[in-house]
Amino acid sequence: MNFTVGFKPLLGDAHSMDNLEKQLICPICLEMFSKPVVILPCQHNLCRKCANDVFQASNPLWQSRGSATVSSGGRFRCPSCRHEVVLDRHGVYGLQRNLLVENIIDIYKQESSRPLHSKAEQHLMCEEHEEEKINIYCLSCEVPTCSLCKVFGAHKDCEVAPLPTIYKRQKSELSDGIAMLVAGNDRVQAVITQMEEVCQTIEDNSRRQKQLLNQRFESLCAVLEERKGELLQALAREQEEKLLRVRGLIRQYGDHLEASSKLVESAIQSMEEPQMALYLQQAKELINKVGAMSKVELAGRPEPGYESMEQFTVSVEHVAEMLRTIDFQPGASGEEEDEEVALDGDEGTAGPEEERPDGP
Repeated sequence: MNFTVGFKPLLGDAHSMDNLEKQLICPICLEMFSKPVVILPCQHNLCRKCANDVFQASNPLWQSRGSATVSSGGRFRCPSCRHEVVLDRHGVYGLQRNLLVENIIDIYKQESSRPLHSKAEQHLMCEEHEEEKINIYCLSCEVPTCSLCKVFGAHKDCEVAPLPTIYKRQKSELSDGIAMLVAGNDRVQAVITQMEEVCQTIEDNSRRQKQLLNQRFESLCAVLEERKGELLQALAREQEEKLLRVRGLIRQYGDHLEASSKLVESAIQSMEEPQMALYLQQAKELINKVGAMSKVELAGRPEPGYESMEQFTVSVEHVAEMLRTIDFQPGASGEEEDEEVALDGDEGTAGPEEERPDGP
């Protein structure tokens, strides 16, 4: 195959191969990535063995995998950008593998192991002129044809160009489109990672607010028990709504990523076609698909602060007669009473009434 994702279109060119190899060098061992390749939260890649060496050096007391003692995880810094990577108890084995990079390495090794132009080019023959090879491309009809078709046949009034010229041009177009898709896939993967973190933050914040809510209700009298259940249900509903929305977005981004990856694989397989005419018969459709896929606009992400659950905080510093009106948002009767309290506070001396909040 004469192409690799995200780089120059002709892998057979020695300069292109050198450029590709530079992109596949591990920043720790300075050798080509050895599988499995792991991707860090900062989107940089490392050999898992190298990542484990750095992690062990930064966490000498951390128990290795297979140890009887369960560790609480650790951290180390990315050697490329110095971003701090926090690991769970699984260590580097909890990091996600970058299958795309591993596939590119396999393709690179396959291309490096075989000589350039190892496959003899086989010419397709013209259906109308059986002894004529297809050697030109009709720009007007956008199909490959033969010289006799241009001189005497159906394409005599059409504009034509040499087959190799159009072959290189369309292969370059498809290469550029694939590169754009791959770059877009990296961005989509980063967005998915961020939204997964948003889900985790929502769950953590919800858990923290539930604990705070329970602690405050436990200090009140029995009359609060029924109301406490209602407030917990409201918080749980809000949490579920937010998680459903974010997880829905994750599924949408994931579906787009899967479709885009399949299209990339299909385009790469097409690039392996050694026969120019056969390739050109399907190249235009692939180029259009790749172009359309690269222009797809995905739904927006959750707005800043969407994961916050602070609106579910309640205050327990209310007088006993107000306990049954506690809510996350006060009703009309609560607003009227709050206005009276505010007026009394402005005209009188400071006292406990002045500290009553407008809402829970």
